[in-house]
Amino acid sequence: MAIYLTKESKVLVQGMTGGEGMKHTRRMLAAGTNVVGGVNPRKAGRTVDFDDRTVPVFGSVVDGIRATGADVTVVFVPPAFAKAAVAEAADAGIGLAVVITEGIPVHDSVAFTTYAKAKGTRIVGPNCPGLITPGQSNAGIIPADITKPGRIGLVSKSGTLTYQLMYELRDIGFSTCVGIGGDPVVGTTHIDCLAAFQDDPDTELIVLIGEIGGDAEERAAAYIRDHVTKPVVGYIAGFTAPEGRTMGHAGAIVSGSSGTAAAKKQALEAVGVRVGRTPTETARLVLDRLGVDA
Repeated sequence: MAIYLTKESKVLVQGMTGGEGMKHTRRMLAAGTNVVGGVNPRKAGRTVDFDDRTVPVFGSVVDGIRATGADVTVVFVPPAFAKAAVAEAADAGIGLAVVITEGIPVHDSVAFTTYAKAKGTRIVGPNCPGLITPGQSNAGIIPADITKPGRIGLVSKSGTLTYQLMYELRDIGFSTCVGIGGDPVVGTTHIDCLAAFQDDPDTELIVLIGEIGGDAEERAAAYIRDHVTKPVVGYIAGFTAPEGRTMGHAGAIVSGSSGTAAAKKQALEAVGVRVGRTPTETARLVLDRLGVDA
């Protein structure tokens, strides 16, 4: 089992013929993803060769869905065109849109996440690494060869920390790993993934990675208290962040004690979540909860 993405998922890539789109489409295909087409209005009707696979290019998401039955799109278009690309995918009825693009204006993200939700399209991102169900499908830029299928569900704000925990827990493996992105506005939240992992019979334990800024982790803690019966292990990036200093991610805005790593750790631990102070310690806590020797 998995959440959001399986081996049956049929994937379009909006922006496939650009540099990043080409590189990561090749990596997705190598991971076994069923990439059924790219979308570029200026190159409709062409095909692109990727090693042993030829992928058609469609003029629109609608055309791609009609021809292939695609139900997922991965968006690699530049920030200025991301809002229109997501709206096009939502209008076409796509079920899942994975928005990799970073640097999208917040008002655009607010507009397209709201619009997509009204249309019934789930957004993962923006400014995210995407999601992977190891051994089945990979939609985005997550390295596919650092872990294996298993019983841990992972939801993370951070791309690089997603990769590190996947690697550190590679001997156990993962059901699905979801990088939700660190922008102030994202389409899929920690809570959305917690609910999905709670309902997934093959996810035994959930790892939640957050970071300083905002209150998403505190809200996740309240949800865990009321709705999650599976064990959850957490990590909050930013324990060593200097006070009063602006940090990297757009969502990492700390005001007073609100949004600090310590406050988030306290909120999670109050509902039974064990929280590591480093990724390696977090991995050890996972192994302990699963009864596996480190």
